[in-house]
Amino acid sequence: MSQTSLSEKIATYKDVAGLLFKYLPKISDAREDLASEFEVDTKITPSDDANAFADDLERLGPTFIKVGQLLSTRADLMPPEWITALQRLQDEVDPGPYEEIQSRIEGECGVKISKLFSEFDETPLASASIGQVHRATLRDGVTEVVVKVQRPGVRERIAKELSVISRIAEFLQAHSKFGASYDVVRIVEQFRNAITGELNYLREAQNLRRLAENLKEFRRLTVPLPLDDFCAPGVLTMEMVKGTKVTDLSGVVLNEIDSAGLAEELFHAYLKQILLDGFFHADPHPGNILLTEKRKLALIDLGMVGTVSDDLKDHLIQLLGAVSEGRSDQAAKVSKEMGMAGDSFRDEPFEAAIKQIVEAREGSTVENLKIGSLVMDVTSVCGEHDLHIPDAVFMIGKMLLNLDIIGSTLAPDFNPDASIRKHLAELARKRLDHHLSVGNLVSYLTDVKELFSETPGRVNRVLDKVADNKLKIEVDAIDEEMLLKGFHRVANRITVGLILAALIVGASMLMNIESRFTLLGYPGLAMIFFLIAAIGGLVLVFRILFGKEK
Repeated sequence: MSQTSLSEKIATYKDVAGLLFKYLPKISDAREDLASEFEVDTKITPSDDANAFADDLERLGPTFIKVGQLLSTRADLMPPEWITALQRLQDEVDPGPYEEIQSRIEGECGVKISKLFSEFDETPLASASIGQVHRATLRDGVTEVVVKVQRPGVRERIAKELSVISRIAEFLQAHSKFGASYDVVRIVEQFRNAITGELNYLREAQNLRRLAENLKEFRRLTVPLPLDDFCAPGVLTMEMVKGTKVTDLSGVVLNEIDSAGLAEELFHAYLKQILLDGFFHADPHPGNILLTEKRKLALIDLGMVGTVSDDLKDHLIQLLGAVSEGRSDQAAKVSKEMGMAGDSFRDEPFEAAIKQIVEAREGSTVENLKIGSLVMDVTSVCGEHDLHIPDAVFMIGKMLLNLDIIGSTLAPDFNPDASIRKHLAELARKRLDHHLSVGNLVSYLTDVKELFSETPGRVNRVLDKVADNKLKIEVDAIDEEMLLKGFHRVANRITVGLILAALIVGASMLMNIESRFTLLGYPGLAMIFFLIAAIGGLVLVFRILFGKEK
């Protein structure tokens, strides 16, 4: 390892350790004082500590900014006011030298930039620590495109910093209650997958095509398509989308468009992504949703996406249906089935907390019906009660939280609960149709055929064992092998202790017997027994106090 690389790693260790020592106790204290209801909006003012944490992450660069953005999805870890502070994290820096950008494009694409584009604007449209975006025109002189270029060296820097963060997470999980209870190694692995996915622009190009195909039925939505011949791992060229951020729209524009219809279609599209496609745009913050000149909503920046398993789709359909209709018992039941209970999980307190969240929404005004806040509430309660839920649920909560903001901006009277009730039956029916597809039916019939064809033989084998009195039933209540090893270890320590005690007693008795062989003026044999006993005793005490017990 070079001296430079070593010094960079040491600096990262120092930065991470500084953040942990400075903010981890404050986050823990804030979580202990956590209010019962979760809200991330203008009503919550971030504390000074939360704002300072966000500022420090911004100062430390791209890896820590991305970690902060991902932490804003983890309501099980971060208190609401801290999540509010992390929501404002903006990855905006001064643009890099144009010569570096030109060199990166030519190195990735293998040709001169003049052979790719007839025009290339040296001033970027946007600039972040990972990459920057430029406007360009293809060689035909007509087609306008957007070129996203990754900064040189950023991939290597992020890889090194993530490596350090992973090692610290392993240490925390092995030596702290916080690390073990929240499984921080798995959380860091989730962060690593999300961040490294954003660094591969070819994967983002694939995400754009996949999302565009999945949403082709929604006429009011559009997704810019990539131009494959102009793409590389560090360069993404896509169609130009001219539009305005949803949050920057004036009241005049909102009155001229069917804003309620746009909000409804956007929400429907994201429900389809989660519950039917199993592939969703995980970062639809207001800056990534544009109103185009054709009065469509454009979804851009697909670096961060999420996937949903078939089992989780079914659970989410049940959970969203129960929540939207105020069925708190069903919401608690589904939430429990969705996760994996830890050692400290208890049914009754968890169910009571979920019921409280759902029932608290009844009677709320339309403006306060925020499905994203409620899902974040549920993830927070799961974390507090040691119920480990799939990582995708955290991303879904953050995604729905952003949709709440966009929906209320487009149409202040938009009701997400009504939208869920309106579309849930249709999406559930399509899920059922998927289960009943030809491929799945063939699989089901094959399983049924195997069941019936194998059943007679299995029954005969069971009856033969019963007739021969050879039927055995094994109950795996405890790990008896480990229990016996534990007993052996205890017995061995007691035996060693008795032997050491006998050596000490024997040494004491030998002290009174004169001998020609002496050590330090005392009978030699007695001193040898005493030294053996002393060394053995110290070793035994050390193993008891510091030995790694399993």
